[in-house]
Amino acid sequence: MKKSILGLLGPGILFAGAAIGVSHLVQSTRAGADFGFGLLWALLLVHIIKYPFFQFGPRYATATGETLLDGYKKLGKGVLASYFILNFATMFTIQAAVTIVTASLASNLFGLPLNSVSWSIIIMLVSIIFLGIGKYKLLDNLMKYIIVILTISTIIAVSIALFKTDKGFNFQQIVPSGTAQVTFLIAFLGWMPAPLDISIWHSLWSVEKDKATFEKIKPKQAIFDFNIGYIGALFLGVCFIMLGGLVMYQSGESFSSKGTIFASQLINLYTKNLGEFSSVFIGVAAFTTMFSTTITTLDASPRAMKKSYQLLFPKKIKLGYWFWLLLLTLGTTVILNYFLSDMIFLVRIATVLSFLTAPFYAILNYILITGKHTPKKYRPGLGLRILSLIGIIFLFGFSIWFLLSL
Repeated sequence: MKKSILGLLGPGILFAGAAIGVSHLVQSTRAGADFGFGLLWALLLVHIIKYPFFQFGPRYATATGETLLDGYKKLGKGVLASYFILNFATMFTIQAAVTIVTASLASNLFGLPLNSVSWSIIIMLVSIIFLGIGKYKLLDNLMKYIIVILTISTIIAVSIALFKTDKGFNFQQIVPSGTAQVTFLIAFLGWMPAPLDISIWHSLWSVEKDKATFEKIKPKQAIFDFNIGYIGALFLGVCFIMLGGLVMYQSGESFSSKGTIFASQLINLYTKNLGEFSSVFIGVAAFTTMFSTTITTLDASPRAMKKSYQLLFPKKIKLGYWFWLLLLTLGTTVILNYFLSDMIFLVRIATVLSFLTAPFYAILNYILITGKHTPKKYRPGLGLRILSLIGIIFLFGFSIWFLLSL
């Protein structure tokens, strides 16, 4: 039984690997540093609100044997075309945001005299080699080890912080006000635990899992797998807010927008408060967090572009996975050359864009999973439908609030 459960885990762990990244290491840590434990309400609320729309990815894939992109086409070719354009417009910025953070941490951790662009290229090349050699199967297995290392390192770091802190615990919740704070809140919510389009990636991984294992995964098994990854992402989000709150809150430190300086500040502030011996745990936790996100996003975006292009243009020249992977790598490198000096700005752009596009994916996923294209017995129950409608209203409301606050 134990072996079968471990064998089942796959797309849910890849979801966790993609989700636990900038949202946790950068945004959650900054939330703790700026607000203490005051944004825990936002962390918990956004996980509840987004849950149905993420879950609909593996639910639809295992119920129909198709990806969400196949479903989008059934809703209308214009719907799929909108996704294709939207994904193409945002994938380079998203990849650049996660890669530059990873590169900055690698530079700090390994200490080699290379600039962040060079580190970014090395990290993407290493990721490409992993994906080229092992494809889905290696990515699936690798991510399980990365998530385990990340979880253990983070728990140790939080335990040290709890043991050494002399601060009181203030759990008063805070509602941000003013343009700067509201913008940060929207950015925080945008990638917490992840952008909603990762539901599409999850459906792609679910279909790929079936191909790789030659075994049809049942919807209940897929949802169990997803829940493991989702709960893990929530747990680590709380951990990073606690780290930021325990170590950085009211420390007088302000983060630099430059990637390498930010990474150095992050690691140094932890070690200054927790002791030099903690640097290895913080460094490993931080780097594995971001490397897992980099490699999964580098795999997923090309998969999504390949699939959507094939559905839109079946008779045109085939643009395969490797075409989109190399294009994404090249485009990311170009963006990093222009925005390297302001990592925080790059992250903010990516996260805010993700939040503003969230209602689009939420509505599509809801229509698809509750409509005629999903077999009746696999459609969500009344409770999940009500939560979905509340979530759509919430996402629209927060987007309008943000736009009016500018």
